[in-house]
Amino acid sequence: MLQLIDVTLHRGDRLLFDGLNLTVHAGHKAGVVGRNGIGKSTLFELVRRRLAPEEGQVVRPDSWRVASLEQNVAPSSRAALEFVLDGDTRLRGVERAIAAAERDGDDDALGTLYADYEDAGGYESRARAAEVLGGLGFATADFDKPHRDFSGGWRITLNLARALFAPSDLLLLDEPTNHLDLDATLWLETWVRRYQGTLLAIAHDRDFLDRTMGGIVHLEDARARVYTGNYSGFERQRAEALALRAAQYKKQQRRVHEIHAFVDRFRAKASKARQVQSRLKALERMDLVAPVHAELPYRFSFPQPEKISNPTLSLDDAAIGYAGRPVLEEVTLRVHPDDRIGVLGANGAGKTTLLRCLAGELAPLEGSMTPGRHASVGYFAQHQLESLDLSRAPLDHLADFGYREQDARDTLGRWGFVGGDVQRRAETFSGGEKARLVLLLIACRQPAVLVLDEPTNHLDLDMRQALAFALQEYRGAVLLVSHDRHLLRQCADRFWLVADGRVGRFDDDLDAYAALRQPRARRDAKPKGERRSGRSAKERSLRQEQRQLEVRIDELTRHVDEIDRTLGESAVHEQPDEMSRLVAARRSAVADMESVERDWLAAQEKLDRLP
Repeated sequence: MLQLIDVTLHRGDRLLFDGLNLTVHAGHKAGVVGRNGIGKSTLFELVRRRLAPEEGQVVRPDSWRVASLEQNVAPSSRAALEFVLDGDTRLRGVERAIAAAERDGDDDALGTLYADYEDAGGYESRARAAEVLGGLGFATADFDKPHRDFSGGWRITLNLARALFAPSDLLLLDEPTNHLDLDATLWLETWVRRYQGTLLAIAHDRDFLDRTMGGIVHLEDARARVYTGNYSGFERQRAEALALRAAQYKKQQRRVHEIHAFVDRFRAKASKARQVQSRLKALERMDLVAPVHAELPYRFSFPQPEKISNPTLSLDDAAIGYAGRPVLEEVTLRVHPDDRIGVLGANGAGKTTLLRCLAGELAPLEGSMTPGRHASVGYFAQHQLESLDLSRAPLDHLADFGYREQDARDTLGRWGFVGGDVQRRAETFSGGEKARLVLLLIACRQPAVLVLDEPTNHLDLDMRQALAFALQEYRGAVLLVSHDRHLLRQCADRFWLVADGRVGRFDDDLDAYAALRQPRARRDAKPKGERRSGRSAKERSLRQEQRQLEVRIDELTRHVDEIDRTLGESAVHEQPDEMSRLVAARRSAVADMESVERDWLAAQEKLDRLP
């Protein structure tokens, strides 16, 4: 197991950990959460033994192989595929030994080395590395492209691919979904669920934490507390603790009232689309966690547009692309006031291209894009963080909009910029702070349409929730691309799907889209002539086993859902024994589900290996 025992650590004058204790058992998967600057990445540095505690100790088995997602890796001339293969140091060592033995003509050594190569999975290694790269959104044409030629976000994704490929007993993932689109995030979820080792993940994606983690490590007040269950379970348990604090009661009730106001706003639309029903369920669930969100450090909003055209934006028979080459064709769309549109599609399908056109940054190659007279656009994209004037402080930026200093400080405080932060040059800001500042500057322009392309990258969970609240209150139109499904569920009433060079409506919910995009089991290639009867018998047996396992998975899923519904009832909170029984039953059911899923995947691997 992994243990941190009475760990104390300062960063400069600041006490980061004070007698921190943490135990993670072998094979467990836990998400690490806490506000920005609380010490999540520093915790990983301690676990990796790159940093020693001032007091206490970090204990883990010396035999454990540790892999981690590096955030900062120098640009390399290595081809992408080779860069990923480099993550398996044992495999690379055997390859070097084989090359040396071949040069020396040492046939005796070669016999042993080839056996070592097979034992290290060398013969399948390139196919496995290619599978990881493809799952994370890289095209086959990218495999030979040098690491240094990719953008910063794609280089970090290559670092993620290398960490996933490397054999490990302990895997540390620091913000693994930050630079992934929705499809790649879904693939990563499947990969994480299959992973057999011990895993810690720092993540701000609620759905990712809910679908992959069996525990949550919450860092707060220089200590760590472990909660059983996924992130939603952590929120419920933490909400119960916070509800006991009398000082929080008024804040809680005010937030609950606001949440119910949001539910009332959308209830009239519930009969029109399944995704609205899904969103209502998410909002209703927030009643249980209101005490958590009552402590949000951000209290901002997007000013309501004074006037707004109807439609706000129109595309007519448009072809959109670059250098005369269309990425999307025959695009005819309308954006109306109060629209809440989530834009879905695979990586590279053209989502950003569409948003750039709607934001006025990219003119159509054919057809027309017509903005309404009162349809100013607030556009958030990752390149805007790079174009931010880094030499200026937040106060300087707000002065451009005519803010008096105290008004500017009040506004900045609602966006999380307090104390000396308001006078710090933006070049000293973290990615999350820069993203907050860009969103604030967009709000200052009082747009009628918000076009947001992955706005949650680098944002912590509190900021994401505050952004959701702000978008729900906003009366202009919203177009949103995000891999954060929780944000999409809360803020999108309908969806557009970008695929095969076209843009159309997706008349279903996010769960249906996720099911559509989940990697499908590889179909067996049809062999020449008759199949061998032995293979047919094995295949029938394995598929029958899978069908039985799928029935069991459905049963366990319904059982967990039923427990969750019961845990959501206020009456249960007044029965400690019943609450404990239900939590234990849920933990047991989730463990059973993970076991059955592993059996299903094992059967699939046997199917894939059939000749």
